[in-house]
Amino acid sequence: MVTATPPLRRMSPRHRRPVPSRRPAPRPLTGRDRGIELVRALCIVVIVSLHALQLGVTADASGAVLDYTPAGAAWYPPLTWFLQVMPLFFVIGGFAGLHARRRGASRGTTAAGFVAGRVHRLLVPALASILTAGLVLALLGAGDGVPPQTLADAAARYGQPLWFLGVFLACQALLPAMLRVHERAPRRSLAALVVAAVLVDALRVASGVEAFGYLNLAVVWLALQQAGFHLAEGRIDALPRSVRAGAGIGALVLLAVACAAGIFSPDLIENLNPPTSALLMLGTAQVAAFSLLRPRITALAAHPRVAALTEFVSARAMTIYLWNLPVLLVMAAAGALLTASTGLEMPAPSTAAWWIGRPLWIALALLGTAAVAAMIGGLERRPMPPATDSPARAAQAVLLAVLGVGLVLAAGSGPLAIALGAPLLVLSLLRIRAAAPGASDAPAGLDGPAGLDASDGSAGLDASDASDASDASAASDASAAVPAGLAR
Repeated sequence: MVTATPPLRRMSPRHRRPVPSRRPAPRPLTGRDRGIELVRALCIVVIVSLHALQLGVTADASGAVLDYTPAGAAWYPPLTWFLQVMPLFFVIGGFAGLHARRRGASRGTTAAGFVAGRVHRLLVPALASILTAGLVLALLGAGDGVPPQTLADAAARYGQPLWFLGVFLACQALLPAMLRVHERAPRRSLAALVVAAVLVDALRVASGVEAFGYLNLAVVWLALQQAGFHLAEGRIDALPRSVRAGAGIGALVLLAVACAAGIFSPDLIENLNPPTSALLMLGTAQVAAFSLLRPRITALAAHPRVAALTEFVSARAMTIYLWNLPVLLVMAAAGALLTASTGLEMPAPSTAAWWIGRPLWIALALLGTAAVAAMIGGLERRPMPPATDSPARAAQAVLLAVLGVGLVLAAGSGPLAIALGAPLLVLSLLRIRAAAPGASDAPAGLDGPAGLDASDGSAGLDASDASDASDASAASDASAAVPAGLAR
């Protein structure tokens, strides 16, 4: 007997079984990201190596000369496409800042306390390095053994990366406000910053006035920091792999076309001064690559030896950054003395003999910097005095720090420049301290900038970024301030 199959009934929309999405849910916020910490540590190693590659010493009729060794070298611009890690550092800074700000807010830390913590973590080791450099340069200048021009070159080389302290600190001071903007309009806020950066570059190219490019100091770095928010919340990892891969490859192709057209220099280190939207394209490719490789990077970070290296670098990141150039300058001085005492000639940059000596030169720079960091890296973990709860005092501290760094750079980073700028850094550190009981915490009528309000809770300090609350991890947030190379 054959029976008819009953017709299938159409299910109403409310009875249909939902089809699970293939797109992963946004990554929940966690207290520590080993993969991020490993990438940050590796980038710092790359930076020291790049500085060692950039700085050398040769001899002419007048004596030893400090060289910017890649000048005019055909091999250097392609290399910068791999070694320019500044965009990734700002993304990591945004990633770390989001975690630190939200975790601090849950503990009652105000936005002013967050900013005070950033000032402390950056300026304490920076002030020690700057004062030491000023003292050594002054002592050398008081004698007759070092030519004045050599001292001026050494001071300039020491001071060149310091500009990033001011830029990063300014971005971190704005982070609470930019995070609130992100929480209201995550895509539109990032898109607006990217469009603004492109418009600034268009104005620079159309007018031929390079000075217009400095407007991007207020745009490019904030856009990269904002991208770090998206990475921290898992928005980027939630995209399909094909989209991330396509975005990374497309950004590199667009960057290559723009460089070929003469819009940007193919030397990506030159795109730091002034900053250009080329850094945004490179940052897109770097973030896409990191997101695609993140599971493997995280697995590698769990290896005991890799974890030990990561912990060492993370806990001393600012010390490594601030002292790698003084170590290189000492190495250059030793090379000059060796040349003068033995009559040996230093190989000219980019020659075969120069390349043969680079691995040893870079290894010595890494080992010397690590030794200094092991001895004095504890400065980064010095406990902070009670932080101010005043938005005005926090804003004043940031302005004093930025002005102090700018003054050191503008005056040539020599002893006089340091004598003028260092007191402002000291005042900045004093302003982040809580006011004495009974004293007014801020002058009447003086308001802090947006984002430095005290509405988030009581004052406190949380500088542990994407790490746990241990001292070593708490110090590691400042490592996002490390630049990718010497400015020319």
